[in-house]
Amino acid sequence: MDVRLAQMRTEYAREGLDEQAAGDDPVTLFRRWLDEAVEAGVPEPNAMTVATATPDGVPSARIVLLKDFDERGAVFFTRYTSRKGDELERNPRAAAVMLWHPLQRQVRIEGRVERLDPADSDAYFASRPRGAQVGAVASPQSRVLAGRGELERLVAETEQAYEGRPVPRPDDWGGYRVVLGRMEFWQGRESRLHDRVVFTRTAGGWDRTRLAP
Repeated sequence: MDVRLAQMRTEYAREGLDEQAAGDDPVTLFRRWLDEAVEAGVPEPNAMTVATATPDGVPSARIVLLKDFDERGAVFFTRYTSRKGDELERNPRAAAVMLWHPLQRQVRIEGRVERLDPADSDAYFASRPRGAQVGAVASPQSRVLAGRGELERLVAETEQAYEGRPVPRPDDWGGYRVVLGRMEFWQGRESRLHDRVVFTRTAGGWDRTRLAP
């Protein structure tokens, strides 16, 4: 065992999360926690780990950026033909985690996944910096490249192709929404006795429960 890793630990003692503070609506609580992460200067507070799986259960996970959140779910964008896109098309369920370590908090989201309406993907794509638009068109995301030079060539060809005119959203690039089915709010506490408050969507709204750490 790597002794350095085994002995790495941080005592969490900022604050707790009781049922009164959690409230009855996980969407409201999430927005409050996200706002507090932004106000605290947490680097890239919208960074979100998204885990997908193949139909036979082989998982994969990666960091994306949360780009929208409301009562319907958590939105991120990618190429539909990327590895995560391919897995979501064949197994449209995902789990997501957001960690705000300076605040000793994390949120877990689980649910089915649906594509955004093309008009919404168009609107977001149009808002991106031109360099990001060019990159989205040029990069065959998740596919094997011969080297960095091949990617740079594809970018240069795309820049030339759209010189002086808008870059359109590729048909195979757009947004996914993780529909809110289950949300867990984790607040670090002393001696690893963390607070874990879980909201599960029901036909009538949300059920709130507490889990042992």
